[in-house]
Amino acid sequence: MDRFPAHILLVEDSPMDVELTLDAFRQVRLQNEIQVANNGQEALDYLFGIGDCADRQKYPMPDLILLDLKMPKVDGYEVLRRIKNTPILKRIPVIILTSSKEEGDRALSYDIGANSYLVKPVSFEGFLGVVGHIADYWLTLNVGPPEGENGN
Repeated sequence: MDRFPAHILLVEDSPMDVELTLDAFRQVRLQNEIQVANNGQEALDYLFGIGDCADRQKYPMPDLILLDLKMPKVDGYEVLRRIKNTPILKRIPVIILTSSKEEGDRALSYDIGANSYLVKPVSFEGFLGVVGHIADYWLTLNVGPPEGENGN
């Protein structure tokens, strides 16, 4: 990533999983700003700057999106489709972070354009490991796309 700290959008409908994820980020001492969308529609409003989310100072465009698949209103597949079909958003890395181990879910996610597919571990220690790897790779080692189309 070219900008630090990177802005992360966590799209997750389970309050318990949101807290678990935020706690894991704190435990691995990530200093990144994390915005939370509690369902797919909130994520789309955020990404497209609709309503209150039009204020990009308060709701900056994310550098990384952590996306759950199974959500009410608008599911993760539709959010992913909209991201990858929108020129200003399509270069933002999207990591599917889900409890689904289904091969069909994984295949469809990659077909739509997911950059990574991670299954949420059952234990908190396992989850800490996943978050640590996200930080190490996506926020440290990965060289993001050039600035331009997506405004980053």
